[in-house]
Amino acid sequence: MRALVITNMWPSSEDPSFGAFVADQVRALRALDGVEVDVFSFGPGGYLKAIRALHRAHDAHDYDVVHAHFGLTAIPAVTLRGAPLAITLHGTDLRHRRSGRVTRALLPLTDLAAAVSSGLAAEIAGAGTTRRVAVLPCGVDLDRFKPIPRRVARERLGLDPAEPCLLFPADPARAGKRHDLAIDAADGVRLLSLGGIPPADVPLWINAANAVVLPSEAEGFGLAVLEALACDVPVVATPVGIHALALADVAGTLCAPYDSATWRAALRPHVAAVEPRVPGRRRAALFSSERMARRVAAAWSELTPPRLYSAAAVPEETSPPS
Repeated sequence: MRALVITNMWPSSEDPSFGAFVADQVRALRALDGVEVDVFSFGPGGYLKAIRALHRAHDAHDYDVVHAHFGLTAIPAVTLRGAPLAITLHGTDLRHRRSGRVTRALLPLTDLAAAVSSGLAAEIAGAGTTRRVAVLPCGVDLDRFKPIPRRVARERLGLDPAEPCLLFPADPARAGKRHDLAIDAADGVRLLSLGGIPPADVPLWINAANAVVLPSEAEGFGLAVLEALACDVPVVATPVGIHALALADVAGTLCAPYDSATWRAALRPHVAAVEPRVPGRRRAALFSSERMARRVAAAWSELTPPRLYSAAAVPEETSPPS
């Protein structure tokens, strides 16, 4: 199967973290037997320019499926006729007042609408009643996100090996992530953040922290929580996106609406521990980028004639948790 991914979220030298989760999914798809993936990426905005560049570079008849990431990328994608069109929605493309209107207007022109979580999928008009909506997360890269001894991580980052610290796994400038609440939960403990951190270094920052703190107002998915679990690092998070499912029954974690006293009490034993860890990696593995790529490939196969796709590329297990 040959696919074209169209996205306005893709890492660049100026911003290597932007769209890293889409790049991870493309890498995982390319690792599957019988799957070839090309990528057309463009910067946010500039949709007319993107349409011209897309048509100069690609012909949809060369592909078995075209897959757009983020709602507004459907603007150029729907003009490329000749192959079935799937689209994955990530959150703000549905929830933003202006972007949401454009995204919803374009969805009827696609062959498959998907969202990165079941909660977000439920926000698509007609989901499960008048139209099929798939749940296609990007997943966590288990090769990159894995336990590293805290002492080693801190040495590599130049952090004090003995000072307790917590991690806010986002840019503090992103208001919806609620850095202010993370500061409150930290209660004077040093709070690190990932603003401007290269993606390759993120696993070090997670492993260096006593715990990850994410009091988000909303999440389309919630990949940061899975990245922490993959490193066996404690997490406290609000019940948005995938958080409740990912953290359910994982000892040493908390998923609850923000409450200062409750969150501080949950963090206290982790702050006091020398090497605090939780049994999270097995849960994160349910959402690995490899498994999620198989899920995407299975969805693609349903859009194309059977002769175009090798069944060997997708095992029987194609339904990890949504």
